[in-house]
Amino acid sequence: MITVTRSIKWRMAMWLLISVLGLGALLMLEAWQSSRQAAERAFDAQLAAAALTVSEAVQWRDGVPEVIIPPAALQILATSSEERVFYAVLDADGRQLSSNWPLWPVPDALQTSLGQAPDSAPLVVDQPTLHGSLRLYGREVSSAGWVDQQPVQVWVGHTLSGREQLTWALFRQAVSRFLIMVVLAGLLMALTIRYVLAPLRRLRHQLRMRDAEDMGPLEAHVPREIRELAETLDHLFARQRQGREDLLRFTADASHQLKTPLAGLQTTTELALRSDDPDHWREALGAVHDSAARTSRLASQLLSLARLRHIQGDVTQTSLELTGLVREVALDWAGREQARHHDLGLEPLPPAPVMVTAQDWALRELLGNLIDNALHYTPAGSRISLMVNREGKDVCLAVLDDGPGVASEALERLCRPFERAGRQDTEGSGLGLAIVETIAQRLGGRVRVTNLQPHGLQVALWLPEVRLSGAGLPEKRGLPGDSSARTEV
Repeated sequence: MITVTRSIKWRMAMWLLISVLGLGALLMLEAWQSSRQAAERAFDAQLAAAALTVSEAVQWRDGVPEVIIPPAALQILATSSEERVFYAVLDADGRQLSSNWPLWPVPDALQTSLGQAPDSAPLVVDQPTLHGSLRLYGREVSSAGWVDQQPVQVWVGHTLSGREQLTWALFRQAVSRFLIMVVLAGLLMALTIRYVLAPLRRLRHQLRMRDAEDMGPLEAHVPREIRELAETLDHLFARQRQGREDLLRFTADASHQLKTPLAGLQTTTELALRSDDPDHWREALGAVHDSAARTSRLASQLLSLARLRHIQGDVTQTSLELTGLVREVALDWAGREQARHHDLGLEPLPPAPVMVTAQDWALRELLGNLIDNALHYTPAGSRISLMVNREGKDVCLAVLDDGPGVASEALERLCRPFERAGRQDTEGSGLGLAIVETIAQRLGGRVRVTNLQPHGLQVALWLPEVRLSGAGLPEKRGLPGDSSARTEV
């Protein structure tokens, strides 16, 4: 079932947008700090220039300092924001020589700090006043007269409206540039996403235009990031192609296998219809009965194999006790007509219960096919044994016989449908081991066919063992017997 989620374009756009917004927030913070610092530097430079102009206006007349402020000193601080400008010139004793500070004198603390500054370094501070916050710039200069030389403090200041306006102007310019950059980046991002996803669109178009019968490899140029996707599709097509070939071959083989007994039935009935002898009729009816039985068995195996290979979804599996199930199956087959001329028995079974995860019917089907296969392909009087052994973390379930075995070159083909290892002298259909192989794959196990020495054949299935605590183990089922010797059933 396919569940459609948000597109790759949407996800890429959202993550890029989040990244841009996060980076933009940092850039805006940095732009605000830079704008404020630039405005501070610009206006502090104006204060320094105005203080220098005021200090040059200090003159001595009759031993008394006089300050005549030139208009240019205050015009330096004039801006379009119409902020208020203040100045004050103080002598060494803190008396105001000249000032437009009628309501608020320069605080003594600031005067003391300026006097203690090294090398006549200026003092720049923000000072709250009745007129609002002011930016003050103080500088101590030596004013030379005819008689003596005394230090003079020059203070200039203005309100902060001009600085704020300049800060916001610079910040708006930065924001404008950033928004333009975001718009351009969005357009480039959209074009980039479209360009990057172009190989996926071409691959999608190629798959849509592909013929339903075309299972060949893809012919597409893809980037490295989606190479694995293309290879997975190629692998899927290869498996579908192989599955289709197997289905066609299976259908052809099944048709051939069914055609042969049906043709025999038709020939037998035609010969019987030409004869007036009841003995011929009875013989023909016996041949028809035997052929119908073989055809019914072949059809049953074909249905079993088709059902096993086309079961959809996971089948519920439970923990089963294997040794008891093997005993029951052996007992059931020992009572059948097919096993009357064979020696069917059990090899020594493990004393403790053996647990595996499987379906009961699947294991019975598997064992039934192995036993039936051994009965058909071994001569009368042959010995057939069922064996269960632990091998590490796995359990080995095997059926052994002392028949003629199989040629070594045919061992690998035995699990294919209708493969009979060249034996045409038996009534087998060649589907038994194919069914066993299919069941083993569904149970997560593996099958191996080997020849025994000096003669005989072993078909073994390995399944993972389920470890349970002693208190939770079920009791063994089936026939009682000696676990150290082969049991005849």
